[in-house]
Amino acid sequence: MSFLFNSFSGWKQYCLDHNISLYEAVIEYEIAQRGKEEQAIWDGLLAAYQVMRDAVETGLREEMTSRSGMINNGAKKVYKHPVAVLSPEFQKLISRALAAKEVNSCMGRVVAAPTAGASGILPGTLYTLQEIHGLSDRSILEGLLIGAGIALIIEEKASLAGAVGGCQAETGSAAAMAAGAMVHCLGGTVDQIFNAVAITIQCMLGLVCDPVAGLVEVPCVVRNASAAAIANSSAQIALADVSAVIPVDECVDAMGEIGASMESKYKETAMGGLAATLTGQNISKRVLIQDIEMLPDEDLPE
Repeated sequence: MSFLFNSFSGWKQYCLDHNISLYEAVIEYEIAQRGKEEQAIWDGLLAAYQVMRDAVETGLREEMTSRSGMINNGAKKVYKHPVAVLSPEFQKLISRALAAKEVNSCMGRVVAAPTAGASGILPGTLYTLQEIHGLSDRSILEGLLIGAGIALIIEEKASLAGAVGGCQAETGSAAAMAAGAMVHCLGGTVDQIFNAVAITIQCMLGLVCDPVAGLVEVPCVVRNASAAAIANSSAQIALADVSAVIPVDECVDAMGEIGASMESKYKETAMGGLAATLTGQNISKRVLIQDIEMLPDEDLPE
């Protein structure tokens, strides 16, 4: 039997008992629970990562205007802007996270990692990390496996769905996955990886899911960029051995508790938050009118 991903402490202990790495435990899980061959797992990961890279490049190259008009080539504007707030690398990180998520909002091909609404975070962070540090694809794929293990535990102890736990469950989980993956790719220890996850979750707790007009566009796209930035800051803090103080399993428990107590209007219903503002309501009316298709009455003579 493989390890069933129900706690971070259990994941660590299982790896110590069996003298394997974190990502190898995820491979064992995929083989035992999903019936996959190991090579097929690596091939699937590489294919998924290529889709992530393609989404980044597509979002920065092609026209990205959503049907609602709320998304209008924002990633390219950020990427090409002459002023870098911190550094060109940070500017690339933000624009790439925006780009991949804009592809999703414009009905393009993305990897739901862990959801389509959070599909810009892992591509933006890992694409940029690989470029800056000259990492191999193999290293990135190991990071993706660790991200998958993180997601399995969050799903077990809390949720990955905005409709269940708010946006903390979607962009928060994706940022935690990215932070843990980055620490692994940069040679971090198990404790540093889990600390990065804990710090990220602490930064994302309580984030509501309030999509304007019920579309995964505003504020979802820009939240992918901010979550990518948080993932990077958490990885940097964890690599320096700054403690999150609250253990990662307890942070995930807190995420679950907050999600359960969050009012339904803040969980993907478009009934609260930004969706309930005057402008949000006006956009909703306009979008709904645009999407109505008037069909002829069958009872009327031609």
